[in-house]
Amino acid sequence: MFDTTLRDGEQSPRTSFSYEEKRDIAATLDDMGTHVIEAGFPVNSDAEFEAVADIAASADNSTTCGLARVVDKDIEAALDSGVDMVHTFVSTSDVQLADSMHASREEAVERAVRSVERVRDAGVEVMFSPMDATRTDEEFLIEVVEAVSEAGVDWINLPDTCGVATPTRFARMVRMVREHTDARIDVHAHDDFGLASANAMAGFEAGAAQAQVSVNGIGERAGNAAYEEVVMAAESIYGVDTGIDTTRITELARIVEKASDIPIPANKPVVGQNAFSHESGIHAAGVIENADTFEPGVMTPEMVGATREFVLGKHTGTHSVRKRLTDIGYEPTDAEVREVTRRVKDYGAEKERVNDSTLEAFAREVGVTHEDEREEVRA
Repeated sequence: MFDTTLRDGEQSPRTSFSYEEKRDIAATLDDMGTHVIEAGFPVNSDAEFEAVADIAASADNSTTCGLARVVDKDIEAALDSGVDMVHTFVSTSDVQLADSMHASREEAVERAVRSVERVRDAGVEVMFSPMDATRTDEEFLIEVVEAVSEAGVDWINLPDTCGVATPTRFARMVRMVREHTDARIDVHAHDDFGLASANAMAGFEAGAAQAQVSVNGIGERAGNAAYEEVVMAAESIYGVDTGIDTTRITELARIVEKASDIPIPANKPVVGQNAFSHESGIHAAGVIENADTFEPGVMTPEMVGATREFVLGKHTGTHSVRKRLTDIGYEPTDAEVREVTRRVKDYGAEKERVNDSTLEAFAREVGVTHEDEREEVRA
């Protein structure tokens, strides 16, 4: 898992991490055992350089990486920052070469090779990305891959820069590139069509050794493959021990949410407020009996440092109401549970939120006995 929260994630529109926030996020990623942390873009500013250098010096478990264009000053800044790996890139699609880089294919290959060789000469691990790979002419993509492979590249990252790949097509591209290089393959998927995490997993299935991810999926435009989704899919669906402490995933998500000022949607997989919440009577009743009935089973809230919640509202059934009443100290009869449930449904139908205070009010109206009252009678 190659985390790019501090680089591509910070490139989210209207997002900027402070020095302290970058250090805090990096320290958490490192403590969790994240394999690679892309700490930033060292040449971008003096402050960015210092942050990357400090993260590189303090990381105990993770490989640190700095981004660099195929430009001498970028490469030197990344090397000077002290990172373990330099990630250099050049556009390879015709549209980006013509209208972004204003360079020819030949110039792109030449710059890519020169940059890879410079990093290799410095004795630092090097990753190369043919940017916009999924919109690049396949013959030219292979030409670039073979050229940087001959130059001694360690990793080739295949970016779906504009998020246009499908899992089937992305997997085919990974397999094709593997036939033309001995370098390890890394994938970088964007989420413009909601396929980023699926594309990352398709990359793994096709033989990629690493996927670039971002906490909460933040990043350019619609964002990147989400750290929490890809890690938990690998762990729970594929049965892979990533070595990452998944019990801190929810904590990490909240740290990044606060620093990025990008709210986590309630229905966000793994870390959203609703990820392990149940309101529907049928679902809640099943989960109360056995959580595997209406949860994945292979992923529990405890695995990601979250808690299960039974939400009371329009769709609530008697099982949830009984459980919640019991949890807050009431001892209801079956008839009382049915009456409180009716009131909860009516209240929820008005789009009102049913919290413990509301539930207690309903319980008092119905005359449900609280355990404290029963103790007073016994006394």
